[in-house]
Amino acid sequence: MAETRSSGTQAGLDTVLVAGGGIGGLAAALALTRRGFRVTVLEQAAEIGEIGAGIQLGPNAFAAFDALGVGPQARARAVYTDCMVMHDAVDESLVGRIPTDEAFRARFGNPYAVIHRADVHLSLLEGAQASGRVDFHTSTRVERVEQDETGVSVIAQDGRRWRGVALIGADGVKSVVRQQFVGDAARVTGHVVYRAVVDRADFPEELRWNAASIWVGPNCHLVHYPLRGGEQYNVVVTFHSRETEQWGVREGSKEEVQSYFHGISPKARQLIDLPKSWKRWATADREPIAQWSFGRVTLLGDAAHPTTQYLAQGACMAMEDAVTLGEALRECGDGPGTDWPRALDLYQRARVARTARIVLSSREMGRLYHARGVERLVRNDLWRGRSPERFQDALEWLYGWNVGNCLDAARR
Repeated sequence: MAETRSSGTQAGLDTVLVAGGGIGGLAAALALTRRGFRVTVLEQAAEIGEIGAGIQLGPNAFAAFDALGVGPQARARAVYTDCMVMHDAVDESLVGRIPTDEAFRARFGNPYAVIHRADVHLSLLEGAQASGRVDFHTSTRVERVEQDETGVSVIAQDGRRWRGVALIGADGVKSVVRQQFVGDAARVTGHVVYRAVVDRADFPEELRWNAASIWVGPNCHLVHYPLRGGEQYNVVVTFHSRETEQWGVREGSKEEVQSYFHGISPKARQLIDLPKSWKRWATADREPIAQWSFGRVTLLGDAAHPTTQYLAQGACMAMEDAVTLGEALRECGDGPGTDWPRALDLYQRARVARTARIVLSSREMGRLYHARGVERLVRNDLWRGRSPERFQDALEWLYGWNVGNCLDAARR
């Protein structure tokens, strides 16, 4: 938990306001401090922290960690897998295997790893705290935003006000900042995700692979991989809900999750019997938009481009956003002379096409994971036996991210 400051309502005009203290908000704060700004983070929760279980980190995530100055911390907490592997959950056949070995690292310049979500957040938080330039205000729910030619004012639900030179809305899928400036609705997918962490002693020995593993089945899939030095395993199962879902998180029911996996092979199905408790996520994304910057206000991470989990890129995209924001500010005059509208427009233009591709590709990947009937057989036939080099070629657009190239494209 971060030390918080709850008194005082004014920030100086060398200060940038950030709505949201999650991974995106902290990454933004780090990027801003590296450009010489002070940052005030406004978080609606009672403490700065992170819920959830494991996440996967592609090479692009480590490029972002390094650019934000916290690469060593994140690397020390990650588990480096030998491969990514996909099995058919019905017949247990191997569909695809992507080694994440030295050849993979040489191709993309960084490793592939898995990590507890809280460890990503902690690495960013430590960097923010070490800067000495970030103030945190918890139990602070943003209600509305006002701006003029010189700055932005944020008004909280309890009437407190903050003033800064700009506002970064990193307040998630249900972003209040996005609602004010865009006003669109979240797209509830109908896909439900159950997540849990299981101690190594309770995890089946036959599945203790050092791999990011997925079992793909009709209208469902199951994921598992090691965490925290292999002392724990992350377990994630996803299914198409029979109910009309509302986006949100709550406690899960073992009876519910077990009811969705009939016809899945025993080897894969045993995963759903392991956890003593589950967290249940009803998932949502949004349709991609071409504009998320408005004068001195912009969006970042899930507030800008929420995506489904099928490409494991949500946290990665938020950190890429933060790095790109920092580089756009570098180009547009750090410090008091910053041309904020120009910088935020450049940041947005450098990110829109890539993040829209992530959102749309993730939807399509989810469809392929959950294929049924003949389409399931076609999927398996397309991927089975593919060489590591062919998989790497297919992943180049995703993992070979370069912030300079994106900014070059935005300037054209």
